[in-house]
Amino acid sequence: MSAPPLDDVRQPKVADRWSVVPLLRRLHFYAGVFVAPFLIVAAATGLLYSLAPQIDSVLYGDVLTVPAATGTPRPLAEQVTAAQAALPEGSVTSVSVAEDPDLATRVVFAAPGLPEDYSKAVFVDPYTARVQGQLTTWAGATPAVTWLDQLHRDLHLGETGALYSEMAASWLWVIALGGVVLWLARQRTARRRVRSVVLPEGGAKGVRRTRSWHASLGVWTLVGALFLSATGLTWSTYAGENFAAALTALNAKAPSLDTALSGGASPAPSEHAGHGGSGQATAVDPATFDRVLTSARTAGLDGPLDITVAAAPGSAWTAAQADNTWPIRLDKIALDPATATITARADWSDRPFLAKLSSLGIQAHMGVLFGLANQIALLLLAAAILTLAVLGYRMWWQRRPTRADRRTSFGTPPTRGAWRQLPLWAIVPAPLLLIAVCWALPVLGVSLLAFLVVDLLVGLRRDRTTQPATRR
Repeated sequence: MSAPPLDDVRQPKVADRWSVVPLLRRLHFYAGVFVAPFLIVAAATGLLYSLAPQIDSVLYGDVLTVPAATGTPRPLAEQVTAAQAALPEGSVTSVSVAEDPDLATRVVFAAPGLPEDYSKAVFVDPYTARVQGQLTTWAGATPAVTWLDQLHRDLHLGETGALYSEMAASWLWVIALGGVVLWLARQRTARRRVRSVVLPEGGAKGVRRTRSWHASLGVWTLVGALFLSATGLTWSTYAGENFAAALTALNAKAPSLDTALSGGASPAPSEHAGHGGSGQATAVDPATFDRVLTSARTAGLDGPLDITVAAAPGSAWTAAQADNTWPIRLDKIALDPATATITARADWSDRPFLAKLSSLGIQAHMGVLFGLANQIALLLLAAAILTLAVLGYRMWWQRRPTRADRRTSFGTPPTRGAWRQLPLWAIVPAPLLLIAVCWALPVLGVSLLAFLVVDLLVGLRRDRTTQPATRR
């Protein structure tokens, strides 16, 4: 759930005493009010990014797809030679062979003048070896999708901007889970049926109607919100670093592929696979790609394939399946480029469970894992989060005091001092739990501390302004 308040602003009821409900209510309010803007931006940019395949089709369809998928594909050597002629200043780093007969072969180059992590991709019709065009790509993404990816990731502001998305992911699970707990507590107190929990209240008006829609939509969105939060955090800056450290400690990271060749330098070393064209590259024999492709297919690597030249003399070439849709095909092998003999192998089935789960989660987060169904689910989820935020702010507005002597622009927060109503069983472990969560999710910890400081200052200011009136 991604929006401000869920419950009425009121004094704690008897039923709330010695429970976590008052504290959750206040936390949900502040987190919703201040974090919802981050969630709105993340949901809106994520919604756009989920349309990446369609955007690519519209903007780059004539480059990415072939006019007619007829005949037998030409040898990779012929296709690579055509690409080299189109980009003579570049050095080949990899070739992507598609499984879909309508897709062009992608020949990737390191070229002078490119930013770090960027490459030039030349697209070749596999049936005619005709060059269809070239694009500057980042991690294999087209320029438009790269722009959307960076917008969603960091608003094009670099490492500083990345804090916004980590803030959204860090708080999303807190707001969503806390909001549902508050709603269930309210329904339990009122002894209402399950229907009133998952469906809006019929006939309700005003803030009651808004809250009903907000809460019931939040219940339906809960699982998706928790999923987006968890998967988003795994590749965030600070929480992601802690997650990677935890995988390492548990020996749960995906095993790396050994690309070292015994006996020193390979007889056919390739150019450096770096970006931006830095360094001098050794010429690659285009025929090597055909030999590697044949060995990879013989070894059972079907589907789309990425063939990458050696990063340095004495290293192996690699052939890796590149199918991130279910069922996953991500096996990879290392080969001696002189003989196309397999020297090492790393299969998807050999990855630890947590490594598989992390990879699958990221692909689903990107809308890739289940194809069009995955995209539709993300679109609906993003729209739901945006709607929840709007409904939450609407409640904040509707609950503002309207009496002439108490008129304010917005609703007031729930009563302070809720922590004093916590049961003993919650107070004792709370500090340790808070420290653990803040260590694992540093952005959540720092922002929570900021909320507490602001709340304390507001409370002190309010106390000072009410004391003179009390004395009089």
